[in-house]
Amino acid sequence: MQKIIVTAGLLLPVSQAQAHHPLAGMSMETFTHGFLSGVGHPLLGFDHLFFVVLVGITALFTRRRLLAPLAYIIAMLGGCMVSALWTPVPATELMIALSLLVLGSMLLSGHRFGLATVLFAFAGFGLFHGAAFGESLATQEAGFGSQVLTGYLLGLGLTQFAIALAAGLVCKVLWKVSHAGALQPRLTGAMVAGVGLYLTLEHFEGPLLRAISS
Repeated sequence: MQKIIVTAGLLLPVSQAQAHHPLAGMSMETFTHGFLSGVGHPLLGFDHLFFVVLVGITALFTRRRLLAPLAYIIAMLGGCMVSALWTPVPATELMIALSLLVLGSMLLSGHRFGLATVLFAFAGFGLFHGAAFGESLATQEAGFGSQVLTGYLLGLGLTQFAIALAAGLVCKVLWKVSHAGALQPRLTGAMVAGVGLYLTLEHFEGPLLRAISS
């Protein structure tokens, strides 16, 4: 388990860089380009992928496994539009790191949280994941049109909703998990929380070293 956490943490910076180029850096000009980019971003960005997997597993224990992930999807799309069309959202990367730490810790606890708490976590962190997707689009495609944006949002939404549902299905059908205290979801939560802790500490490492040296 420790090796998995360390390896995942070391791969994340590479994955985050790759997530900005799902079409190998080519210009996006059509609905299809936008859609394919929207599909690729959550698959190549392991921080986003890990969070969506946790969304699907956590949703399973709310008894709203089909509807609960929509709180994440809607907030994520909203955050994407804000950062793509209007203004960057501050502390995006830090909040994404914290999202892995918090939701991973929730799963690790083995506690079944209430629906309102889960939806708040999904939507709150979803805004920042979406903002990161939007910033990537705004940075690469300064003049993107409405067709590109529509395809991009559709690709993001459908892909992540499918990932969340698939994660819940694996947990329920293959692992045959029926309660939050089962071993498999708790181990998954532990792994992702470890990655989240690694990324969170990375954000504070620079300021702490500067404070110590001064």
